[in-house]
Amino acid sequence: MGLFKRNHIVMQPKYWGAILLLAIIAFVGIASSVGKNHDFDFAKREILLRRIGHELLLQAGDSTSRVLPIKKINEHEYEISFEQAFTFQPELLVHTTRQLLSKDPIATNYIVNVLHCSDQAVAYGYAIFGNKKEDIITCLGRKQPKACYRIHIKFQQPTTIPNTVGFWLAVLVPIAVISYGVAKFAHRSAIAKKLVTTTEVISSSILQQVDGNTSALTVGSLSFDVSAGKLLMGESITDLTKTEARILAMLATTPNVVVARSKLQKEIWEDEGVIVGRSLDMFISKLRKKLEIDPSISITVVRGSGYKLEIVS
Repeated sequence: MGLFKRNHIVMQPKYWGAILLLAIIAFVGIASSVGKNHDFDFAKREILLRRIGHELLLQAGDSTSRVLPIKKINEHEYEISFEQAFTFQPELLVHTTRQLLSKDPIATNYIVNVLHCSDQAVAYGYAIFGNKKEDIITCLGRKQPKACYRIHIKFQQPTTIPNTVGFWLAVLVPIAVISYGVAKFAHRSAIAKKLVTTTEVISSSILQQVDGNTSALTVGSLSFDVSAGKLLMGESITDLTKTEARILAMLATTPNVVVARSKLQKEIWEDEGVIVGRSLDMFISKLRKKLEIDPSISITVVRGSGYKLEIVS
């Protein structure tokens, strides 16, 4: 079957297999790229958190002690700790976190708690949201005493679709497979339709021979006048009914080849609107008797398939 049929592209299965493979590779590439961007954003976040700790120490007048490595509690929770005790002003802490975390594209909403190192009690806390009207901030203007503090920041988990390779593969690969299955089914349907059309054309040609003014067919040692419905053998003439002539014409056009029972019934009786199961057997039986004048000709039944006109050379 060609790639084009009636000006529409019909893709063969082998091409769909290649397209499916390319689609999976493309999906993996896209998902991997998205995943890498996601990892980059988290790496950037840790740098911003370290910068927050640095600014707090500078605001406390400490430019020498260190901000300890950022502790990642889980994907959305972090802790900033310090080498030395320090003091802080709540309004400066709020301003600093707002300013620096605004550069984090996935840090819209978060909660900040300043904890005492000794007992993890909350010394100060506040919540920031994308909509400033929902921010929860209290106790500004009260300078906190010098002590050992840890700053715990919890970010709200994004509600967007997960940007992971596994997710994209789980969603997109089944779509690609289903698309391939639909395309393959459409391809098979197109082939089947073409075969049916071809069969109809052949059958139509045969019936035109039966109903037209076709010259005689040679069937064994008999001469078969299709249009007149007569079997001739020397001086002997055997008359056939119109239906018998149509059946014999279909069998004689393809000698020694099985003709499906359903095909004979469809082509002979469909136009009349009624098909009686035993009618075909009756006409075949009558034809066999009329063909007995030539022992080299016989109509055999192929069980489960149909009938075959056998001619012995």
